[in-house]
Amino acid sequence: MTTVTPLNSLREEEHIMSTLLDLLRQEQRLLVTAEIESLPALTSRKTALVTQMTLLSAQRHRSLGKCGFPAEEAGMDAWIAASGDARDESASLWQALLQHTREAKELNRVNGMLINKQMAHTQDALQAMRPQGAASTNFYGPSGISTSLPRSRGFIAG
Repeated sequence: MTTVTPLNSLREEEHIMSTLLDLLRQEQRLLVTAEIESLPALTSRKTALVTQMTLLSAQRHRSLGKCGFPAEEAGMDAWIAASGDARDESASLWQALLQHTREAKELNRVNGMLINKQMAHTQDALQAMRPQGAASTNFYGPSGISTSLPRSRGFIAG
């Protein structure tokens, strides 16, 4: 059985975060080019990676605690300082993970803005297809041509 150390978790987290960054960049390209049909599959993959990241982070925290360090992000600096031969690799992986996390957060923010822009564009397109005003009588006929229905004047009995 392999012993789980903060370094093992870091290696896995860095790999998964790099994969997540690639997916976020791909998502951004799809959003910019309005290729929305590919987004659901990408979203499923992103969700799976985020779930893995959450589990690995919790694993790293437990491992830090077992090593006598605070079982949280703040414990990483103390653990790295005490990690001896693995210090350089640990510090490098930790800094890369932090940097990639910042990049992912920013990409996610921008992608959210692009999604909101797409949604607004779709809403505008739908609104343009709706009749204007409550009294509008314009409809599209079977041929796709706009037609106006005559207004009914009603029947007045006198």
